[in-house]
Amino acid sequence: MKCPFDKSIPSLPRDPSSLLAMAMVGEEKARGNRSKVLVIGATGRFGQELVKASLAAGHPTYALVRELTFSRADASLLLQSFSASGVTLLKGSLQDFPSLLEALKQVDVVICAVPSSQVLEQKLLIRAIKQAGFIERFIPSEFGADPDKVQTLEMDHDFYKKKAEIRRCIEKEGIPHTYISCNFFQRYLLPSLIQPGLKTPPTDKVKIFGSGNVKAVFVKESDVATFTICAIDDTRTLNKVLYLRPSGNVYSQNELTEIWEVKIGKKLEKFHVTEEQLLKSIHGSPQETTKNLKGQIY
Repeated sequence: MKCPFDKSIPSLPRDPSSLLAMAMVGEEKARGNRSKVLVIGATGRFGQELVKASLAAGHPTYALVRELTFSRADASLLLQSFSASGVTLLKGSLQDFPSLLEALKQVDVVICAVPSSQVLEQKLLIRAIKQAGFIERFIPSEFGADPDKVQTLEMDHDFYKKKAEIRRCIEKEGIPHTYISCNFFQRYLLPSLIQPGLKTPPTDKVKIFGSGNVKAVFVKESDVATFTICAIDDTRTLNKVLYLRPSGNVYSQNELTEIWEVKIGKKLEKFHVTEEQLLKSIHGSPQETTKNLKGQIY
C-alpha cells in the first residue's frame, strides 16, 4: 500500500550518537528485521487499531500501559488479548520519566495515541526520546486536521494550539517524526449524518450547514492505523506531514445526504443553517453542550 504525502520538508539535524544508532537500525532492516513499535495509548479505541495494524504488518509490537490499568477489570481481557497476540506489555506512563526511558530502549518507533486532554503530556516523552537518542521515528498524537493550517475562530479551547505546540517541541529537539493528518474519523460525524447531538442519521429532516457543498475527508480508524504503520519505515514520510485523503472518502454534506436518501428511499426535509446562525447557537449553548458541539465540528 502506498502512503500519500505532501511536499518535501528538509530533514532536521541529529546528534552523531543518534546517527550511529539510526545506521545500526538500517543494517538490521537490510537483514529483514522489522522496526520495533511502541504504542502509547494502546488501550484506547484508536490505540487498539494501531496495535492491530502493527501486528498485521509483522512488527514486534509493544504497548506502554499504566500500572493501574493492569488492575482494572474492564481492561484485563484486552490486555490478555494483546499478550496472546504477541504484544509485549510494558508498565509505565507519560508522567513517569524512568519508565519512558526503559521502554524506549526496547523499540525503534514510537506512536502516541493519547486523547486530546493529554496532548501536552507528550513533552516528557519528547524529552525522553531526545535523551535516548536512537528512536528512528516518532508519531505524536494528532490524527485529525493539520493544527498548523486549521482555522477554528478561536473556539476550540486551544485544541489545535496544543498540538502545534507539540510539533514545535519535536522540531526544536531534532527528533525524526511524521505527522498524520487524517481529517475526520468516520465514527464522529458520519453516524449522525453530521447532525451534532444525534447518534443515528435523521429520517425526516436534516440540517445542512452553509451551502452543504464543502467537501470533507472521512476516514475509518483502522485505515488510519494501517497508513500510519505504512509510514514508519517509508523514508518519503520522514519529517513530513502525511495527509490521508483517499478519493473515495471525500464527500460534501449534500452528497452524504443524497446517499442516505437513496438508502432509505425517502427525501428528507432540509433546513439550511448559515455560518452566523451556527456560531450564534454555539455561543448560546451551555458550556458542556458547547464543548460537545465544538468537538464534533472540529
